[in-house]
Amino acid sequence: MDQLTAHLDRGWDLAQRGDIRGAESSARRAIELDPDSPEAYNLLGYAASLEGDSDEALEAYHQAILLDDTYVEAMLNAAELYTHALGEYDEAVELCEQILGVTDYEDEIIDTLLLKFEALLGKGDVDEAQKTLAALPSGPYEAAAQSFAVGRAHFEVGQLARAAELFDAALATEPHHGDALYYRGLLREERGDRRGATSDLLQALALERESPRPPWAPDEQAFAATVESALRSLPPELAGLVANAEVYVVDLPGAEVVVDGVDPRALALVDAPSAEATEARGEDAHDEAPATTEAESGAAPGEGSVPRVFVYALNALRAAPSLHALETELRAALEREVASAFGIELEEPEPDTAH
Repeated sequence: MDQLTAHLDRGWDLAQRGDIRGAESSARRAIELDPDSPEAYNLLGYAASLEGDSDEALEAYHQAILLDDTYVEAMLNAAELYTHALGEYDEAVELCEQILGVTDYEDEIIDTLLLKFEALLGKGDVDEAQKTLAALPSGPYEAAAQSFAVGRAHFEVGQLARAAELFDAALATEPHHGDALYYRGLLREERGDRRGATSDLLQALALERESPRPPWAPDEQAFAATVESALRSLPPELAGLVANAEVYVVDLPGAEVVVDGVDPRALALVDAPSAEATEARGEDAHDEAPATTEAESGAAPGEGSVPRVFVYALNALRAAPSLHALETELRAALEREVASAFGIELEEPEPDTAH
């Protein structure tokens, strides 16, 4: 094995183990050995993406593509970054079209069409997304991961019968495929099969407990600090409602709440004060006085009147593409949950017309 290959192999191994700095160092050493190595720049981009530096990652991926305009792996990595981290869907679609023009490998074609499908859905072009989905090889697929990914795409556009076939196919190949169990559970719930849905979702929950944390995951103390920061950064009208909340960080929802209908992959759950407790506080106030939150009034809450916020760490780590994005994911989830718990209707974001 030559030195370049050794540095690349070591870099990918370090990246998978969560040593982002080590992976970056290996990539830079590989570039020193061969400044024209697209593989080295692809590794450098991957390390930067793990750290949440999308700009540096894209710069490295595009350098890899400049050195080899048929380098599908770097193109896919860049297109995925455009789609999931940046929401720059037109750029993602353009890269996917480039890939489809240079590859004949079915696995790469499937990966590319699925990524193009996601980008088209992201930009709201449902018709083109469905055409892209129809262009996929019809299968059967050898890998459970492919059966699941194609099934999820069908699920997202409401083609439930085909989605069910593909989820079943994935589970026939890999019975403990957690994602396939989870989505089949959602599908069964959509069809009104609550018992079957609960069975699938509980199995997915059990498998999730065995899943490793991502290599970039912070320790418990740092995660708790991120939760506190996310709560403080909520819009003022929501932050005040949970200013005195009891906050609990646990790995995952319990089976008992999943049976009651809570999504096993929820990032957070907010338990608002009971109506009786809220009314009791209101009776103590002057009729003329405007309603205030406990945080504004400074009043000591009565029994059952304190909101409780549950944050599910493993689900948050699953949802965030990097450490850099973790607080953003938590804040968005907490904003939705606090608003829902207190019956507040959030304004819909303005559509992004830039793409």
